[in-house]
Amino acid sequence: MRVRARLAAAFSAALISCLGLTACATSGPEATLRSASGPDAASKAAALPAPVSCSGCWKPALNTSWQWQLKTVPSAPYLDVAMYDIDGFDATAADVSKLHSTKSGRKVVCYISAGTYEDWRPDAGDFPSSVLGNNVDGWPGERWLDVRQYGGKLGTILQKRMDMCKSKGFDAIEFDNVDGYTNDPGFSISADDQLNFNTWLANEAHRRGLSAGLKNDMDQLQTLQPYFDWALNEECWTNKECTSAQTGGYGYDKYVAAGKAVFNVEYNLDTSKFCSKANAQNFNSLKKDLDLTAYRVPCRGV
Repeated sequence: MRVRARLAAAFSAALISCLGLTACATSGPEATLRSASGPDAASKAAALPAPVSCSGCWKPALNTSWQWQLKTVPSAPYLDVAMYDIDGFDATAADVSKLHSTKSGRKVVCYISAGTYEDWRPDAGDFPSSVLGNNVDGWPGERWLDVRQYGGKLGTILQKRMDMCKSKGFDAIEFDNVDGYTNDPGFSISADDQLNFNTWLANEAHRRGLSAGLKNDMDQLQTLQPYFDWALNEECWTNKECTSAQTGGYGYDKYVAAGKAVFNVEYNLDTSKFCSKANAQNFNSLKKDLDLTAYRVPCRGV
């Protein structure tokens, strides 16, 4: 969701990833992070469940105009974009239907938080105390979840959320906060724990005929690529981590090369600082405000 403190997260990710590697880079935290998505990617993937195929799932075109609006549910007149990403709880089936009917071929993405508890959601009372971790810095009422417990009650809650997305007529799911292991969740969540959880989410979405979008989780892009249909990133141009050349490892350009659309937002950069670079990479980039209101400045097209 909403941007996290990437610098602190990067150092945390480096330390956690090294615990599971036979060798870590020794030329600083950036090199260590590169190793987390490099040499061991194949071995990690081998230990994960097979990706669930979804031949009927919507797969966004590489060039897809879009709007990401979570603060409020969009209302008419709608933008002439091919994709809306909106809050799965706040939107009704009628809202989704209107978005579908007002532009031929438009798709609608269901935003849900998979990795955090939000005390304002209608299912907040279903979460057992055992899965509730530390508060999420900067977001009152939100706490990290112990994603290792997806095989129990937590998984049932998240499956119900996915069923909700399906029943309302959404085409895809944006799973937010799926990089808790790089933060301070209050649990000893490893990189492998996060991979197990994230692949489970994608497979469960596909079982419901819904496309799955990978949100951030930069350090696991390579391993997760076979499971997710597209990617959504916050501030990779700000943090100079959009491309393989910038990271020295695996970047979003590899998703584009694999035919998977990349959606990107920048909050603080002026469009003159990132749009030409984003367009050159065939990214779908926007300038947005942090509250994700209707405000947007697209880098290309509508």
